[in-house]
Amino acid sequence: MERTIIKQLLKWRDNPKKKPLILKGVRQCGKTWLLREFGKTAYEDRAYFNFEGNEPLLARFEGDLDPRRIIAELGVLRKKVIEPGKTLVIFDEIQFCNRALSSLKYFYEDTPEYHLVCAGSLLGLSLSKPLSFPVGKVDFLTLRPMDFYEYLLANGEALLCEYLENLPPEEKVSDLFALKLEQYLRNYFVSGGMPEAILNWITNHDVEKLEEIQRKIVDSYELDFAKHAPPGEFPRLQEIWRSIPSQLARENSKFIFSRVKQGRRAKDLEDALEWLLGAGLVHKVSKIEKPFMPPSAYEDSSFFKLYLADPGLLRVMAGLPAEAVLEKQADIYKEFKGALTENYVLCCLLNLYGTSPFYWNSGNTAEVDFIIQNGMDIIPIEVKSERNTKSKSLGEYRKKYAPRVALRISMKNTATVLTDGLISLPLYLVWNLRSIMRR
Repeated sequence: MERTIIKQLLKWRDNPKKKPLILKGVRQCGKTWLLREFGKTAYEDRAYFNFEGNEPLLARFEGDLDPRRIIAELGVLRKKVIEPGKTLVIFDEIQFCNRALSSLKYFYEDTPEYHLVCAGSLLGLSLSKPLSFPVGKVDFLTLRPMDFYEYLLANGEALLCEYLENLPPEEKVSDLFALKLEQYLRNYFVSGGMPEAILNWITNHDVEKLEEIQRKIVDSYELDFAKHAPPGEFPRLQEIWRSIPSQLARENSKFIFSRVKQGRRAKDLEDALEWLLGAGLVHKVSKIEKPFMPPSAYEDSSFFKLYLADPGLLRVMAGLPAEAVLEKQADIYKEFKGALTENYVLCCLLNLYGTSPFYWNSGNTAEVDFIIQNGMDIIPIEVKSERNTKSKSLGEYRKKYAPRVALRISMKNTATVLTDGLISLPLYLVWNLRSIMRR
C-alpha cells in the first residue's frame, strides 16, 4: 500500500548532510513495513535488525559504541557485508536498547557514509533514559496512520485521486463520484487508518475479523504502557486512555480529569497524560482565548479536548457497531457521530500541518471546532458530520473577528471556491486542504 511519506524518505536518502533517521509513530501504523520497503526499492541491499528480545543483537552494543566496530559485527551477524551508501541499515524497535540510541550520535559524527534508519514505539522513545537520546544528532520523520487519501489509493482509486486534485474550485465533485466517496469515507470511519486493518477490510469486508485486529492493536498499546511506564503510572495511563471515548461522547467534549476516575485530580494524572501525548496515542486540542498570531500565545491549557490517533480505534473503543456507520443509522449515535467526525478531521489536519490545532469557545454561546494557522491566516473550522451546514458558532466568530478565510466542512458536496470569506469543503476532501488554500 502506497504511503506518501516515501517522498520524504527519498529526500533524506539524497541529502549529503543526512543524519541517522528515526521514524516515529504509534505501534502498528506501518513503520517496519515502510522502512523495509524503502530499503527494497531505493537501495541495492537492506540490513534489518530488530532489538526486541534479540540478545545477540543487544550484545553488539554492550562494549564501546564505535560505529565501525558495530557495523563490522552486524555484518558478521547477518553474514553479509554492510556497504556504505549501498546498504540501508534498519534498527527496529530501537527503544529496547538505550545504548543503540546513544550510538546514533557516533554514527552521525564518525561514519556519516552509512545510511541508518530506525523505528520504534513512540511511547518507548518518549520514556527512554535521558542520557541515551542523541539530541541534535538525528533526523526525525513521523508516520501516522493512513489518511483518507492513502485509503483511496489502497482501494485502487489513483485516477479518482488525480481527478480530485485537479478539480477546479468552482466545480463540485461529480454526483456519481460524490456518492462513491461518501461510502468510502464511511468505510474509513469503520476501518480507521491502521494498515493491517485497512488491508483486511479491503480484502474481506469482514467486520468481526476487522474488529479483532483493531482490539489487538488497542491491547498492544496497553501492553506498551506496562512495558515502558513506571509501575505507579501504568494505572493512570490506562485510566486516561480508556476514558477518552466517553469524554468525547458528551455534549461538552472538554476533557475533565475528575471524570477519568472518581477521586482523581489533575495533579494525579498530568504526568501520565504527557506520556500519552508524547507517545502520539492521543492528541490534545487546547482552547485559545483570542484567534491572534501566534495562536499558541493565547492558549488556555486548562481547557482542552483529547482525541485518539485513529478514528477507527476510537469507534472500536467506544463500542460503536460498524453497522451503525455503514448503514447510516445516525440517529442511534447522534452525539458520538460528531466526535468521530471531528477525530477524523483532526487526523487530517495533523497530517497536513504537523501540529495540533486549537479550538475557540465563547462562554456558553459559541464554539468553533478547530483553529489553524495557515501562513498569515488564522482560520476557523466548523465540522459537520452530515449535510446540515448551519453554522451559528462560525457565524458568531466571523462577526466578531472578521477572518479573511473561514472553513466549513460537512458531508455536503460543494464547490471549494472562496465565497464571501467562506470555503465549504466536503469531508472527503479534507486531505487536499493545503492545495485548496493555495488556489
